[in-house]
Amino acid sequence: MPAYLDVAANAHGWEKALFTHRALERVSPERPHLVEIGPGGGSAVSALAKALHGGNRRVDLTLVEVPGVTSRALTAAIKEFARVGHCTLLRGHAQEIDRLLERPADVVAASALMHEVYSYGGGYAGIHNLMRALPGVLAPGGFFAYRDVYAVGAPSLHERTTHTYNAPSWLRFLRMFTPRYLSEGVHPYHHAQDEVVARQDSRIVAVADLAPARCAVVSAPIGLFREIQRHYLTFRDHAWRSGALGFVPVLDGHLAADWLDTRTGHKRVHYTLTGADWLPRSQRAMLLAVSEPYADHYAVDGDIFDECTDIALAAFLDATGRGDTACAEVWESWAAREGRETYAYLTLDELITAFAVHSTEADNGRSTVLLPARVDDIALPHRNYYNRYLSKRLANPLVDAKQLVLFSHIDVADSEMLGQAMAAIGGVCGKHSLARIYAALNPRG
Repeated sequence: MPAYLDVAANAHGWEKALFTHRALERVSPERPHLVEIGPGGGSAVSALAKALHGGNRRVDLTLVEVPGVTSRALTAAIKEFARVGHCTLLRGHAQEIDRLLERPADVVAASALMHEVYSYGGGYAGIHNLMRALPGVLAPGGFFAYRDVYAVGAPSLHERTTHTYNAPSWLRFLRMFTPRYLSEGVHPYHHAQDEVVARQDSRIVAVADLAPARCAVVSAPIGLFREIQRHYLTFRDHAWRSGALGFVPVLDGHLAADWLDTRTGHKRVHYTLTGADWLPRSQRAMLLAVSEPYADHYAVDGDIFDECTDIALAAFLDATGRGDTACAEVWESWAAREGRETYAYLTLDELITAFAVHSTEADNGRSTVLLPARVDDIALPHRNYYNRYLSKRLANPLVDAKQLVLFSHIDVADSEMLGQAMAAIGGVCGKHSLARIYAALNPRG
């Protein structure tokens, strides 16, 4: 069976590489040093290789990956990058990056790094240590390009709310994932007010005992609902890519962007069939009947594909719960890599503020700060396709999007650049956050 990263985490390469490419265009060295933390399946490496191909500059790329994590896809991406520069793969942890690199980096890039560090590297203390370490490895005028999941727009992740679930695939996932995540994962939901209370037919039931054929009303912290929603999507995508449901959709490249209406997230899905048969025969026949055949695959309306996916996924999860070996192997490969992770959600305001404040605490012999220097160094691309799907399955879905920030390594003595950066974040950060940043930049008043 392919390694997890070869199946699950090799999409959206150009989005991951977008701000990295912009940063490389803004640094001055003839042969810049780029560092990517946590390259995963190498999709950003591959996208960057394509973007740089044909240019005049060569790039020295250093990849930092945790020990034991490998993928054939990353090996292929490294070979592809050889056309535009030199690539070195180092083993180590993000918080130790200042001890891993032999020379300063002009650009450091990372995608979805915070939840990895939170889950496996010391919680918020690990995240803050990473923020303090980055200025020590960045050259003056360097950049840190970061991309992560959009956070919950709530005063606190512990704020209680109520969600309802009636789709069988979601109910099966809820009862399989939630108890395991709460017992094995690194998460902040330990207080009495964080208790998950589920009701079916007006009676309180344990989440692990939810009946998949009846609507469930669940009260819990909003952050936990975000974890459930985000993990459901990652598992669904993993099951898709694995071929375990009976079909494999194209999730990257030009066929993945066959939009009928970009604004509403409505698109055609291109897919191939596999030998698995978790979709009932009648549903499989219906899917093929409404699909357009191509030379080596099919294309179908995304709403129809989602409907079929939920039917197949419900049957697949039911079989996993009954102990089917093949289904359990797919579930466990995902659960071992993703199921215990907590997305350390920081809103754009919190993310920018945290990086600014903790980067000023770096022990690098200089007084510097990490801040986006321009308004267009901050982006929030919505996942319209996911949001369309979620709005059809959940009564009150949480918005799915990505947040991208390109941080500049600014000398605090550079008042012009600093003023430009503070103006750039004025539309994103609240007054309290701006005051915290100002206090960090002026510790002596």
